[in-house]
Amino acid sequence: MKSYNVAVVGATGMVGQKMLEVLEELKFPVKNLFPMASIRSAGKEINFNGKPYVVQELCDESFDQDIDIALFSAGGDTSARFSPIAASKGVIVIDNSSAFRMDPTVPLVVPEVNPEDLDWHKNIIANPNCSTIQAMVALKPLQDAFGIERIVYSTYQAVSGSGVKGYADLENGLKGEKNKFYPHQIAGNCLPHIDSFLENGYTKEEMKMVNETRKILHDDHIRITATTVRVPVFYSHSESVNVELKKPYQLDKVRALYAHAPGIVLMDDPENNIYPLARIAENRNEVFVGRIRRDFSVDNGLNLWVVADNIRKGAATNAVQIAFELVKRELI
Repeated sequence: MKSYNVAVVGATGMVGQKMLEVLEELKFPVKNLFPMASIRSAGKEINFNGKPYVVQELCDESFDQDIDIALFSAGGDTSARFSPIAASKGVIVIDNSSAFRMDPTVPLVVPEVNPEDLDWHKNIIANPNCSTIQAMVALKPLQDAFGIERIVYSTYQAVSGSGVKGYADLENGLKGEKNKFYPHQIAGNCLPHIDSFLENGYTKEEMKMVNETRKILHDDHIRITATTVRVPVFYSHSESVNVELKKPYQLDKVRALYAHAPGIVLMDDPENNIYPLARIAENRNEVFVGRIRRDFSVDNGLNLWVVADNIRKGAATNAVQIAFELVKRELI
């Protein structure tokens, strides 16, 4: 198999470190690695596949080197500045920030859902929001089999989705210390507030789920609403997903779809207390689906409970899977 020169931008951050781990774990064919970060982390040494690498400072000339793919996880401002530079040098950028997600010229991809969108990339590919990714994996089989009329998202999101500062707030809060990052104490609490509030009363996180869902599923007519909540869990986002389907369905058919869907682990035996849990999904690459039941309040209504590790499938793993899909489709 051909091997590739891979850059990881933001290599010392929470997601960047997980990207390196997943690249190694899934055995992506890396020929040469180029770890990059801000000046604060430049010069640090990391290990990858048993070899030491020195972290380079990200700058305008970083992509003058022979690089095939760059996985970005360094924030929206950094991506907005450096991704076009990399793309102009022929590097294929897989960006984990929100900088390009709603750009109509940039594919927004979950490999189990819309890999065909990679065919029209122009050297920048957007990794969706973590809460959107796991929902898409769960909803794609339903869209294909029955069509989707409406979605109601209620999410329960781990503090690692806020990065190291959010993680520290929960860790320190459990010791009785005061919060420094969140507007309220997260330990022993639930905050219906992820990202900033918009004029329409929703948060940016909630509108990300609305807009990204429509783009990924290629359907601007799906009616969607969302409430996103930060909960005192370190890893894995949990989601209650209520779906109104276009066609009648049988629960046995839905369960059969999930039993064979790529990237999904079906856990739906409530009589024996078997259903997806944050602890089960932690450090796993799959999306876990359970609590499948009919919503009797509306025609063709369905309830799901969807859980996935937000740092893995919700960020690092999805990005690496995109890289594998590019290789598979001979787009590099």
